[in-house]
Amino acid sequence: MITKANIDRKMLPSQEMSRLGKIEKIWWSFLIVLFCVGLYSIISGYFLQGMSSTYLSNIVPWGGWVAFYIYFIGMSAGSFLLSTLIYGFGMEKFERIGRSALLSAIVCMITAVTFIFFDIGRPDHIMNSVIYWNVMSTMSWEIHFYIVYIALLVTELYFSMRKDLIKLAKGDNFKAKLYRLLVGNKQEFTEADHARDRKRLKVMGIIGIPLAIFGVHGGTGSIFAVAKAQPYLNSALFPLIFILSALVSGTALSIAIYVIKCKVKRQKLDVPMVRSLGSMLALFLGIEFIMVWYEFLVGIYGLGHEELGTIKLLTGSAWWWSFWIFQMGLAMFFPLIILFIKKTRESVNWILAASIMTIIGVVGVRFNMVVPTLIMPKLDGMPAGNYYPNLSEWLTSFGLIAMCLIIYTIGEKLFPIEESDSHENGVNVYE
Repeated sequence: MITKANIDRKMLPSQEMSRLGKIEKIWWSFLIVLFCVGLYSIISGYFLQGMSSTYLSNIVPWGGWVAFYIYFIGMSAGSFLLSTLIYGFGMEKFERIGRSALLSAIVCMITAVTFIFFDIGRPDHIMNSVIYWNVMSTMSWEIHFYIVYIALLVTELYFSMRKDLIKLAKGDNFKAKLYRLLVGNKQEFTEADHARDRKRLKVMGIIGIPLAIFGVHGGTGSIFAVAKAQPYLNSALFPLIFILSALVSGTALSIAIYVIKCKVKRQKLDVPMVRSLGSMLALFLGIEFIMVWYEFLVGIYGLGHEELGTIKLLTGSAWWWSFWIFQMGLAMFFPLIILFIKKTRESVNWILAASIMTIIGVVGVRFNMVVPTLIMPKLDGMPAGNYYPNLSEWLTSFGLIAMCLIIYTIGEKLFPIEESDSHENGVNVYE
């Protein structure tokens, strides 16, 4: 039976191209406007007024930009660790998202570094930690880890798509010339080349696991955990929570990118892979919930003034909504419920909804790691802090998030991020 829905699903190529063109124009217009607003905020606020353009103070020196910094670090590390399941351990059923995970890891890392670049107040001094390496400084170690990590990600992405780069390097258009510049004079990609590249990817993936866990995201957690003056953060459990949170956010990001991209392009969707990723997300969420439970249990039963005060700020102050709605609701309970019930955990749309909830909710998790701990007075008689991101901070943050999406979109357009056979055996999402 011919219906309007069936006709819509079988659009002519010209109609489909027109539809995608309209979506792309709307997408680019939205991102460019958002980026320009953020750029205006950076120039008129940050460059002309410095850190006085923010609501940060001596009592609360870290704020929204630090929260977004650790948010994107987590996204990057989680996406990379997911890619190592493919290239490091040969889990080929996830191969459709391998390159996308590596690209998102690179872009999220660039965005994270940009956020902290603005937050330090004197970004012109950033090279001092590279030139004058203080081995007793956790931040100094982190900067060196970040440099190695970005180089590893770029190299791994190159070798993951070299086969398609060689195949598409024939021609006179801009992309073909760019690909020839990357692959040199190589004309064919043999089975021996394929085996060598797979071996290289496996080695880099395995090397990257401790780098991402202990160096990048676990190390970022260590920056917070070694802050002796912040009792709520000063815990050996804190870096582990960072790592679990990275796996949660990275898995959710990979699911969301893959499913949304397939829906927009009306491509075939690998439903079994999405369900496997949903199960993986549920596992990571469950482990993270256990760790957060013990973090609060130890803080409450320890009867420490600072820990109890911080927990009270988290759960019952003006910031209650960030904890109960974002951290416990969107980033934990609602996705867990969706991924636990049989009917919803087998639905691609529900898995996508759980992933988007997680991505949004983790923003609240990151803010809760930064702001309430600094608001709480550490000594009797000290004034309590007070902080909420002002308009300039929000606009700058939205501009940098737009920058992140612009770079990722350019990467998708410029390079063969999709596997050449990535949709041959999928199940059509509209059937």
